Amino acid sequence: MTINTGRPAPTSFPVAALLTGLVAFGPISTDLYLASLPDMARDFHTSVEMVQLTLSVFLAGFATAMLIYGPLSDRFGRRPVLMAGVVIYLAGSLACMLAPSIEALIASRFLQALGACCGPVVGRAVVRDVYPREQAAKVLSYMASAMALAPFAAPIAGGWFHTLFGWRSNFVLLTVFGLVLLAGVWRWLDETNAHKDPHALSPIRMLGNYRALLTDRLVLGYTLTVAFTFGAMFTFISASSFVLIDVMGLAPAFFGFGFAIVISGYIVGGFVAGRWTGRIGLDRTVLIGAILCAAAGLVAAGLSWSNVQTFQAVLLPMMVLFLAAALVLPNSTAGAIAPHPRMAGSASALVGFVQMVLGGTAGWLHAALFDHSTRALTSLAAVMACGALVVFLLLVRPVNRS
Repeated sequence: MTINTGRPAPTSFPVAALLTGLVAFGPISTDLYLASLPDMARDFHTSVEMVQLTLSVFLAGFATAMLIYGPLSDRFGRRPVLMAGVVIYLAGSLACMLAPSIEALIASRFLQALGACCGPVVGRAVVRDVYPREQAAKVLSYMASAMALAPFAAPIAGGWFHTLFGWRSNFVLLTVFGLVLLAGVWRWLDETNAHKDPHALSPIRMLGNYRALLTDRLVLGYTLTVAFTFGAMFTFISASSFVLIDVMGLAPAFFGFGFAIVISGYIVGGFVAGRWTGRIGLDRTVLIGAILCAAAGLVAAGLSWSNVQTFQAVLLPMMVLFLAAALVLPNSTAGAIAPHPRMAGSASALVGFVQMVLGGTAGWLHAALFDHSTRALTSLAAVMACGALVVFLLLVRPVNRS
């Protein structure tokens, strides 16, 4: 139920496109400047670990604020919370663009993340407001596939902007992206939260909601499946520029094309998931995706430890891993949010929080283990992917088969 203000219906194409852009806040904010990471380390005269902190700190801010945005949108509604979050994102993007030191850039990325996380948390809650469980999973799958077009193009655009104008130009692009989304929320999005909870921000209520979600075996199982799968993906995202540029010698201007090969798997997987979910069911789609994701990770790690360290040995298994992840992520997210419709914002926030914490941990672990080869990337991706499969089999599968 929405208040009629003359804006498009929440199921219309303009709103679907807007929600896709909002959910893409995180990937675009990380993928656009990936090709710049090695040069940023040289520009600031700092280490790989410090530059990779701009990614890990972004995820930390993303995760932290998610726990607040969910209850905020349950209390005050989706629209005002989205607008406030995008304004914070714009402030953070401007601060990144002007950062005089690596420490200032890390702090600015944290601020940017505090705003960016409003997009996926509240955007997914809007989908849950409007659609039932199975249809929500299908919509999220198509959104995920369309969303993947942005990180498909972002590293290419970021690499060329970096080459032509320097790494700060990427944050100019992110500022423009934020302005476009702010205008879209103002123009197109009606309020979709028909069950605002006046006590959603009560600390006792918040703790009670999160406790109820965490003690629900299905919610916990789906949430951890999402988190481990994202951890496998983020291992590649955070490591890709160092592996492809510094280890394999790819020019920054062409980094985006290598990255796009992997992202193309996610685009294909998103469309496959949208079709399969309605035909074979949510859980069977997740299971197939988790098995394929683990197999791809193990193949990549096996090739790496056999000293087969070529572009094909990294990019092709990672492409399959990303394809499989597109089967897992939207369906597991829908499965985690569906059981508690009156806590949709809090459930979405919890999924995002655990996902980002594990993703940030994966990025930090890669920085610590990086030995100027592909072994750290592929091994960590394999461990994360296998973790997703194990969690799904232990926590979700037994419940839904009973």
